Amino acid sequence: MGSYYDGHQSGPFAGGDRDPGRVQGSAGLTGRPPGFMGLQSSSFADFLGSHSPGLLPGRIAPGLGADGASGQVIRDLPHATTIVAAVCEHGVVLAGDRRATAGSMIAKRDVEKVFRSDEFSAMGYAGTGSVGIEFVRLFQVELEHYEKMEGRSLSLEGKANRLAWMVRGNLGAAMQGLVVVPLFVGYDEQRDSGRIFSYDVAGGPYEEQRFYSIGSGSLFARGALKKLYVDDMPAGDAALACVQALYDAADDDSATGGPDLTRRIFPVIATVTADGFRKLSEAESEDYAQQVIQGRMVQPDGPTAPLRNGQPPSGGQA
Repeated sequence: MGSYYDGHQSGPFAGGDRDPGRVQGSAGLTGRPPGFMGLQSSSFADFLGSHSPGLLPGRIAPGLGADGASGQVIRDLPHATTIVAAVCEHGVVLAGDRRATAGSMIAKRDVEKVFRSDEFSAMGYAGTGSVGIEFVRLFQVELEHYEKMEGRSLSLEGKANRLAWMVRGNLGAAMQGLVVVPLFVGYDEQRDSGRIFSYDVAGGPYEEQRFYSIGSGSLFARGALKKLYVDDMPAGDAALACVQALYDAADDDSATGGPDLTRRIFPVIATVTADGFRKLSEAESEDYAQQVIQGRMVQPDGPTAPLRNGQPPSGGQA
């Protein structure tokens, strides 16, 4: 495809016979349009960084720091909180609560933090909301741009690595308070299984096994999933376990929002399987939330992990 861009083959980007690959200006002068034709890259983020670096997420004005008035402004920005993921049978489930906080206040009750990346991957984020949304949008364009330029999609590990590069590019802003940490999941066609990748402010990725959680309520969510998770769970059971984990996180973490029955606000749940990305409808999310709430009316602390009562594990010795 690069032959179209460098003028070696006729096509929509080829010039005339005198100067292949260049275009005529309005005054008859030849010249390559700055930015758009001078750099042909399969990475949209690279292209954007070379042409308009100020549009990349996390680019902040020089001198803006975490001290004084500017630091207070950053601390008061809405922050997204808890995201959970669990590998299921032939796929993966990703879910997030709906609350965003600004300091000790609730900034939004119905924010969405779980998004489609492409047909076979998804991501959620915790951290500064506005920067996180920019990350999501740029990453979506990054994957689509690569596919159009190269004629094929990136491997799942390639997607995870590209996201790590973008996170690392935000390190300067993160050091000044604009922190965003994503959780990336996808379906691996070669393995016929779901995979989970986590990050820190300096990049990554780190592949996680079975389940994982990020955000302020992640400690409580992971503790819940330790008791509830079973290998090769059906997608429906994994989704229910994720909602249970989010409920436990909301029970102990004020920045995580639980199901809101009066406002009909429920967790965002998505699955990624061989059939692709699927975001569950509001009705489906409500059904999972209602199951959890009804169970908590009987057991406020939630379901307990079954004990063996002295019986040896299957295939083990007493």
